[in-house]
Amino acid sequence: MADLNTDVRYIRGVGETRARALQKLGIFTLRDLIGYFPRRYEDRTLTRPIRELAVGETVCVRAMLASDPTAHRISGGRTVVKARAVDESEALELTFFNQEYRKNSLHRGDTYIFCGKVEGNLLVRRMTNPIVETEGRQTLTGRVVPIYPLTAGVSQGLLYKAVEQGLAECRHLLSDCLPDSVRQAHSLCHSGFAYENIHFPRSPEALDLARRRLVFEELFLLTCGLQRLRCRRRDVSGPACHGADMEKFYGKLPFPLTGAQKRAIGEAVADMVSGRPMNRLCQGDVGSGKTMVAAACVWFAAQSGWQSALMAPTEILARQHYESLGPLLGKFGLRCALLTGSARAKERRDILAGLASGEIDLCIGTHALLTADVTYQRLGLVITDEQHRFGVDQRAALGQKAENPHMLVLSATPIPRTLALIIYGDLDVSVMDELPPGRQKVDTFAVDESYRRRINKFIRKQVAQGHQVFIVCPLVGQEDQIPDERKAAAAYAKKLREEVFPDLRVCLLHGKMKPKEKETVMEAFAAGNGDILVATTVIEVGVDVPNATCMVVENAERFGLSQLHQLRGRVGRGQAKSYCILLSEHPSEETKRRLKVMTKTNDGFEISREDLAIRGPGDFFGQRQHGLPALKIADLSCDMRLLDEAQAAARDWLAADPELSAPESRELRQRIETLFAVNAEGLN
Repeated sequence: MADLNTDVRYIRGVGETRARALQKLGIFTLRDLIGYFPRRYEDRTLTRPIRELAVGETVCVRAMLASDPTAHRISGGRTVVKARAVDESEALELTFFNQEYRKNSLHRGDTYIFCGKVEGNLLVRRMTNPIVETEGRQTLTGRVVPIYPLTAGVSQGLLYKAVEQGLAECRHLLSDCLPDSVRQAHSLCHSGFAYENIHFPRSPEALDLARRRLVFEELFLLTCGLQRLRCRRRDVSGPACHGADMEKFYGKLPFPLTGAQKRAIGEAVADMVSGRPMNRLCQGDVGSGKTMVAAACVWFAAQSGWQSALMAPTEILARQHYESLGPLLGKFGLRCALLTGSARAKERRDILAGLASGEIDLCIGTHALLTADVTYQRLGLVITDEQHRFGVDQRAALGQKAENPHMLVLSATPIPRTLALIIYGDLDVSVMDELPPGRQKVDTFAVDESYRRRINKFIRKQVAQGHQVFIVCPLVGQEDQIPDERKAAAAYAKKLREEVFPDLRVCLLHGKMKPKEKETVMEAFAAGNGDILVATTVIEVGVDVPNATCMVVENAERFGLSQLHQLRGRVGRGQAKSYCILLSEHPSEETKRRLKVMTKTNDGFEISREDLAIRGPGDFFGQRQHGLPALKIADLSCDMRLLDEAQAAARDWLAADPELSAPESRELRQRIETLFAVNAEGLN
């Protein structure tokens, strides 16, 4: 008897060859097969008269074959079968390529259902390779039909029949993993009904019920699993920190902290004195003061004798942290060091000796912090900046320099808290939703090519006033085959130097340059040795040039809103008024709507909510921790309310049964263990 772990090749009608094709889609077992959900549906319940068919639409037609099919050989050894069907209104020409059997299977005078894309014109309508079924014996028409994501060697028909057979073999196995009380409290259908109707819906209403149930279940299981991971880590002892009066730290700062900064520091300090290792994400907008939260945690750890390490994704960002944190922490008698790949041999030896002896309190660096020869006497706090630039393995490698150190992750990508809890897995989340006083609001304009001359004039004005300008292009060079060379960073920089601004200093920065080249260009520009920097999104993160007052983004429609917001954050960092100009020739209403959001608000959280609603969570999930179970059916661009509901239900259930040891939790526990066992490597 089959169970849900049965190899898919043993499903009736699949076999070895088809199983190998299905494996390309990640379908290995019966559970994988029924959990491979359609990406959309076609309503084939209605047929239309031929006369009403519009070219380009996919429809079903009930028509009688008016002539005997004819078969011909064409080039390449292929065959083509042609036939003509009619109804009371009009005629429909039918063409079948490489389906020679149609010549004998279609009979003049019989009535069929033809389903396909309408071609031709108003005078002659055609269908090529339509689905054909005899009226009254329909399986692919006369119903709402699932359309699955495919790969080479897997057709819709193959998947359709495999899923149909798979469901037939496992109906008795589809027990409900959701506790009955949870299911009833949230008006959810049974598991069996959900799987039947997500694949082969009896009606649109049944499909809605099925999808709601499966989305809730997916988010409920994920939330329970992540919560249990957090609880498991709470059983581990972390570096012991003793209470210290934070006012001693606040009192020596050159400026007052915001309420959001103090709240985040308070949450981190509470973690560090709890006896368990901190695993916290501090996320906030550009300029919200996350570095001061890190500084406070370093100071607090040092009061109990612990060393700290801060890893940044680039050498220039590491240097900026060193230049800001070194003098600040120096006021408290703490010693900082900068360790990067370009450190000279003697300097590196001195730093390594200082870390091993405990003389250095904070080491700031890049991936150089991960090398085997870097050892600490008493590492208690690990901070990583811009989490999405590091894999989990890198973060874990730094964490292995000590036994269960406190971990603080900084991210300048503001996203809704509920989404952050999913993306960042088992990290607790602190939200920095307040900017320090005096932070510049950047005026933003979305314009088209007709403004080009005015923009160039404005750039000259900014440079004449002693300021600097960023120009961002989405592509790097001519090989990208784009229609306008202005949009390629390398070609555009050349054009600006030779034709538009021959009297100004135009620099170039892009991701295909060697790391050392990039560092050199960026450091020179930050030092004022350049008027205009033409760049790709390599400048998105961590470049601090207070003298830059204007950001021009070419082809703005190619970027997500959150990415545009990150780019805009590169200006407005000094005292002078700053501007962001978004250039786009794209005519679509969606583009206009997206770019208008940027002109209305500087609030990164509001922008991320709009980005999520418009584009979906793809951008965010491209940055999620490797190993976190992927969402198969939930779409966080439209399921946020259901996410809130599922998370609340999961928290309530675990509060009552934290070990999932109650009889009603047995199935739930098994599903969570299965789900996270598959992904355990990335979550440990």
